[in-house]
Amino acid sequence: MNKEILTSSRTGDSCIHVKHSSGLDIYICEMPGFSSIEALIGTKYGSVNNIFKNAGDSGYTSVPEGIAHFLEHKLFENEDCGVFELYARTGASCNAFTSFDKTCYLFSCSKNYEENLGILLDFVQKPYFTKENVDKEMGIISQEIKMTNDNPEWRVFFNMLGCMYSAHPVKIDIAGTVESISRIDADLLYKCYDAFYNLNNMVLSIAGNISADKVLEICDRCLKPSEDKGLETVFPEEPAEIIKSEISEKQPIGASIFNLGYKCSPKNGEERLRDIASASTATALLTDPALPMCEKLLNEGIINSTFGGEVFYGNGYFTVFFSGESDSPEVIREALFREIDRLITDGIADKDFQRIKKTAYGLMIRELNNVEAVANLMLNSHMDGTGPYDAINVLSDLTREDVTDYMRREMRPDRCVLSVIEKEV
Repeated sequence: MNKEILTSSRTGDSCIHVKHSSGLDIYICEMPGFSSIEALIGTKYGSVNNIFKNAGDSGYTSVPEGIAHFLEHKLFENEDCGVFELYARTGASCNAFTSFDKTCYLFSCSKNYEENLGILLDFVQKPYFTKENVDKEMGIISQEIKMTNDNPEWRVFFNMLGCMYSAHPVKIDIAGTVESISRIDADLLYKCYDAFYNLNNMVLSIAGNISADKVLEICDRCLKPSEDKGLETVFPEEPAEIIKSEISEKQPIGASIFNLGYKCSPKNGEERLRDIASASTATALLTDPALPMCEKLLNEGIINSTFGGEVFYGNGYFTVFFSGESDSPEVIREALFREIDRLITDGIADKDFQRIKKTAYGLMIRELNNVEAVANLMLNSHMDGTGPYDAINVLSDLTREDVTDYMRREMRPDRCVLSVIEKEV
């Protein structure tokens, strides 16, 4: 068992990283004085991971879209009883989620964390799939897919991605389609489980009022040795260009909504962290109601308080997008084009840059005193191939020139997509 202490040179915060003999990466942050505990175990398996192979396989396996999400649902059901029932007995709150690039199972509690951790480690290592319980879940998830397809915020987002990405599976709903999940059976679920739920492809993160020695003792007892099978995932080649610049549809909603996004170059590791810092700062500058562009649009009634921006990224995709309610999204698009050009040409005012940067830095520091945020930080940074405190260092070193250079390279009009859901009149 290899154990190391990871420490932030800027804040003094630290956590423990252990490469367990079972193959699992474990992150532990002891936070004495806090009343809660948050634990997550995650696998690098999300909705985009539909083509894979192990080192000993003769070729790649392709699986139906939505299977990672389907597997997450089924893992909560074991042969004896449901996992929710086990946690109800200990008083813990449990949940799970599948995103584009990961699946995580978690619990939060204020007591009995030793027992709760044992439950978590036990059920993720005990899949139980049968024809009967798979068929039952098929109907439940089909209804979930139909409901999200009717959600205007979901539709406007995936419509945007569909205009950006021609090959990458990020454009597909995390839950898949009714047709794609109809091809899932117990054998296929076991095949995906064996590939992606190998402990060498997983990470445990736990923070709060805990003892690292006790956590490792429970891991030693519960974790089964796992052979690294050399899992490899691949994606179709994705061109830099977008498919089309606009898409719209009408729905019976109270106000028209939009997503306006830029298809940017995907990166990994520290390069991605630098791009996230630059893109997030640019987005904050462009959505700040105290600055002239937003102030003007607000005064003219073009935007309202729902206007905001986000950076969305993962393995093979990176998007900066803006969203909100508006009857004039084309006006917002032109205003953004002009303001980005102005910032690139004239530069960012130092007082605005420093204010945005200090706000972001303060938020990072504040989250280091939040048990849930720390547990998520350790897990997410590991899956991104970085250290828990690397983002703080990257943000600290960020300059105005980094942000304007990012806008010049990546936030280009020819890579911009406007997606609109119009209100039916």
